[in-house]
Amino acid sequence: MTIAKVTPGVTRIGWIGTGVMGISMCGHLMAKGFEASVYTRTKSKAQPLLDKGATWAASPRELAMRSDIVFGIVGFPRDVREVYLGADGALAGSRAGTVLVDMTTSEPSLAVEIYNAARLRGVHSVDAPVSGGDIGAREARLSIMIGGDREVVEALHPCWEAMGKTIIHQGAAGSGQHTKMVNQTLIATAMIGVCEALLYAHKAGLDLPTVLQSVAPGAAGSWSLSNLGPRIIANNFDPGFAVEHFIKDMGIAIDEANRMGLSLPGLALARQLYIALQAQGHGRDGTHALQLALASLSGIDWKRR
Repeated sequence: MTIAKVTPGVTRIGWIGTGVMGISMCGHLMAKGFEASVYTRTKSKAQPLLDKGATWAASPRELAMRSDIVFGIVGFPRDVREVYLGADGALAGSRAGTVLVDMTTSEPSLAVEIYNAARLRGVHSVDAPVSGGDIGAREARLSIMIGGDREVVEALHPCWEAMGKTIIHQGAAGSGQHTKMVNQTLIATAMIGVCEALLYAHKAGLDLPTVLQSVAPGAAGSWSLSNLGPRIIANNFDPGFAVEHFIKDMGIAIDEANRMGLSLPGLALARQLYIALQAQGHGRDGTHALQLALASLSGIDWKRR
């Protein structure tokens, strides 16, 4: 299958999902000159894009009928299945040559299923989950991990560079999702370290911003420490990436690990801690809200420290 050249002002894009990341990502594509149609379950959430000139579609199927490339970033694998493979999904409205791009963190096996179903209709499919959170989406410097046919991935370069800074083709369909599971495994255990370190600093009577000045630039530094550490200190637990979605991601990674015969006890521990955090009412908070659950284990009310 051949793919048409992707050109701003000529290529029409469709966008499904206007959450904390999707709204910025679609906005960057529009700023580059791509004409956009938008679908989301709650139309009001798409209003900022509609105000910028996007058109509304009543369903993923209708959106695909108007589009050359359909991007989606939704919540859970069940949502991915519905918006791409459902009776009113994007594949049902695609013609030969359309490209479907799922940027949700989802199941590698589902990415392969979408790829195979699309191929039967002469449609291209790419899995391209991202890392970088709300900040990376807003500043167009996401890391994009891509699985799919190389020709298609390369053709979409004008779109990738509008949204991200690190753009890597990982291999065949599903490879992008597998790479994102590597990413989430790294973040899961690293976040425990960030939160425990700040707890230690607090209990030792240290000034937390001053501590960050010393440790963040050195060997202990990380994206989570530099970007989420200040939010934790400021009691700002607004979601760059929500706890409930992170629990979903860790569950996918553990299922894949089990399938491959791997034992990942650190990841399993992190998931249990996050499940406890969700049970305490913080499922819609950011992943750095883990600080609240860990503080409570030591009898510390972090928000009132």
